[in-house]
Formats: sequence, structure tokens, C-alpha cells
Amino acid sequence: MNLLELSQTIRRLRQERGLTVEQLAQRSGFSKGFISQVENFRLSPSLKALNRIAEALGVELKTLFESESGKAQYVFGTTDDGLELQRDNSAEHGMRYLALAGGLSGRRLDPFAVEYRAGATPRDFLAHETEEFFVLISGRVRFYVYGDATFQELGPGGTVYLKANIPHRVELFPGVPEAKALIVYSEVEGSVNG
Repeated sequence: MNLLELSQTIRRLRQERGLTVEQLAQRSGFSKGFISQVENFRLSPSLKALNRIAEALGVELKTLFESESGKAQYVFGTTDDGLELQRDNSAEHGMRYLALAGGLSGRRLDPFAVEYRAGATPRDFLAHETEEFFVLISGRVRFYVYGDATFQELGPGGTVYLKANIPHRVELFPGVPEAKALIVYSEVEGSVNG
């Protein structure tokens, strides 16, 4: 199981129990921010932390690692038919995340199609524990790294490779109504992925 599957399992179990992120945080003894980062696959929790989360959800630790997606060795699809995920209030920021390999468990890469739309609240800089490869498919964007002073304007075919833990954000180029990118996240080194 990879970090994406783990995070989505935790979110699904929390929602099935009618718990908010804040309620799960209180029950597990973690901060709301920590639970949010886990559910948004921004960090890889330790087994000790996962055990506390499982207890707070009323399940055994092994339940967090059980995959609903089977044992497929490959998966076909398109960038339009992925599993839509809510990540870091993505809709508020005019973003739509589509997980492209959701039916393939045990993978070491997490590919996403991400759509950007104009008129949304600008997103803050985010960093995560995984490496990232970004390919702009359509539209035009500004890709910011570390702060507003360092950015690159990208058109279709433009790429960015980021090591882990680098703060970054993407913004539509002024006057561009939408853009679409392919983003591939690596497995978190030393994580509970399998």
C-alpha cells in the first residue's frame, strides 16, 4: 500500500464514522493539522502514529493497510477518468485532482491529472515529503518555488522536477482561464508503502 491509499483509507474510515478532522485529532491525541497532512498525503506517519489513529477510528492497525483495489499489475485510463480526490481544499483554489492509477495497489509512483481554473482563491506555498515531477499539458502557468520572487512561466510541455520538502505553488498565467498538468509523486522514502 502506498501513501495515497493509506491517506484515503484513513479519510474514508473517518467519514464513515461521521467524524470531522478535528474530532479524529482529539480522539487520537494529534493536532488537526497533523491529521489533515496525513489525509492529504503530505507526510508519512510512523507506525506508532498510525496505531493511535486506528485506535481512534475503532479499527485494528491492519485495517489501515487493507486495499479495496485488488491485485492488478497494470491499469489503463485517460487523464480525464481518474478518481477525483479532495486535497488541501483544492476546490476552493480552483483545482481538481484526479488520481490516475487508483486501481493499482502497491505502486511506487502516484500520478495525477490536475486541472486549474481561474477566479479561485490563490493557494499558499506547500511542501511535501515526496519528490514531484510536473508536466504542463495545456494552458499557461507560473510555477513558483520557495517564494514569489522565484518562478518560471510554463507553456504546454513545460516541466519541473522537485526534490522533497521544497515549498512551491502553481498559478494560472494572467488572462488564462484554465490549465491542465500531469503530476507524478514518488514514494516516500522509509514510508509504510508496500
